[in-house]
Amino acid sequence: MYLGHFSLREPPFSITPDTDFYYPHEGVQASLNMLLVALRSGEGFVKVVGELGCGKTVLCRQLLKTLQDEFVTAYIPNPDMGPDDLLLALAEELNLPVEQPFNRHHMMTALAAFLVGHARAGRRVLVCIDEAQAIPVRTVESLRLLSNLETEKQKLLQMVLLGQPDLDDKLSRPEIRQLLQRITFSEYLGPMQARRVPVYLAHRLATAAISADTPVDVFMPRAAMAIAHYSGGVPRLINVLAHKCLMLAYGEDVSQVSVAHVHLAAKDTPGVMARAPWWLWLRPAWRMSNQDRQAIARRRAPAELAPEQETA
Repeated sequence: MYLGHFSLREPPFSITPDTDFYYPHEGVQASLNMLLVALRSGEGFVKVVGELGCGKTVLCRQLLKTLQDEFVTAYIPNPDMGPDDLLLALAEELNLPVEQPFNRHHMMTALAAFLVGHARAGRRVLVCIDEAQAIPVRTVESLRLLSNLETEKQKLLQMVLLGQPDLDDKLSRPEIRQLLQRITFSEYLGPMQARRVPVYLAHRLATAAISADTPVDVFMPRAAMAIAHYSGGVPRLINVLAHKCLMLAYGEDVSQVSVAHVHLAAKDTPGVMARAPWWLWLRPAWRMSNQDRQAIARRRAPAELAPEQETA
């Protein structure tokens, strides 16, 4: 493919959620900060609602990666299941033995004892439920019952719900309002700001680069502007367009992506805006700030850097 052409060790614009490519733009970083503060403060239920393709799953994985030394964690990617199946999935994630035949009362008792044991050992337990809008209404009551597992001092189980806007509609239903009342913090995750798209593109190229000598200014400024417009700032669409643009540039044996490449990629991509307004190309091309250049440089620096520098 084009990896050798652009001196890359792996595809930089895969749509698979990968925390190695995590880019802390304003929206996703605000959501991550809220989650970290709320969970470290001991809140029981926290919610993040995000538009389709805006990075909820990679946010969830970045959260679990950040908290892996502080919490016992469980991740449920597909909660479209009945109440008993949800309990079984949770037990499997937490490595909790399940007695056969399955008995719901015994399962809840065993789970409570399991959580109390972790609490006594000073460990907190976190469950992240992705695509939470898919939770059947009959299963929501199980989540509420799980939230009742607590001591006089703390919640035994903390939970993060991540879902599309349909999640808010589901939680507003009268029959499950009790769960809504238990959600103490909520955040909205929207598209990336247009001015961040050029930096995002360079960031992913730097992450996938073979070496520090690999160029990251592959996307011409106006090409990056066009990708921002066509994608609407949605990271998944940015990745799809950027991947197709690199393929087109490789096919033409050129080293940079132009506006023409973006137009062709957009025509071939469902979900993008139909066409760019005529005045878009009259605007000055974006330039990367010194702060953004320094961030890219840090990303390309050797692995011996201190952890706090890498995080920054």
